[in-house]
Amino acid sequence: MITSTMSTKLNNFKNINKSSTHGFTLLEILVVTAALGILSAIAAPSWLGFTNTTRLRSAQNEIYFAMRQAQSQAKLQKLDWQVSLREQNDIVQWAVHATNINPNNADWNNLDTTVRIDAETTFQPSDGVYRMRFDHLGTTSQLGRFTISSKGGGKAKRCIFVSTLLGTIRTSKEQETSQSGKYCY
Repeated sequence: MITSTMSTKLNNFKNINKSSTHGFTLLEILVVTAALGILSAIAAPSWLGFTNTTRLRSAQNEIYFAMRQAQSQAKLQKLDWQVSLREQNDIVQWAVHATNINPNNADWNNLDTTVRIDAETTFQPSDGVYRMRFDHLGTTSQLGRFTISSKGGGKAKRCIFVSTLLGTIRTSKEQETSQSGKYCY
């Protein structure tokens, strides 16, 4: 008797399970899809801005450490060294080398492909190459700013300054207000 009652209940459960509907209605799927689309449209610009800023910060660090490396090598080897920067095939590149080596023969490193040399750069290029030289003491006679920004536009900028003849190097980013028409100071 217990077995037949359990069997009947099991059969009833199976029948209920077969008749129930599974899944979502078309309206539910459309509402969820619309909500995801709206959230994506709101979040996408912020995410793109974040990734552009991260790429700029990374490129700024590479240039900063390249300048530090050139300064260090100049002191270590008691020779004049330089950082060379250029845009080759729409990609910003940097190289650290002794000043007696032609920049074309230097070992060039690429920055992120979304980075460009910004018009706020105060170093002047020679034959398409920006140079920052350090003498055998690690000092320089060149003062200025090297500024990069995103090819995609936006206000984000990162800059590297050589601010004293002793070769003091510092970094900065875009500011809300301009100083002498420059926003990176």
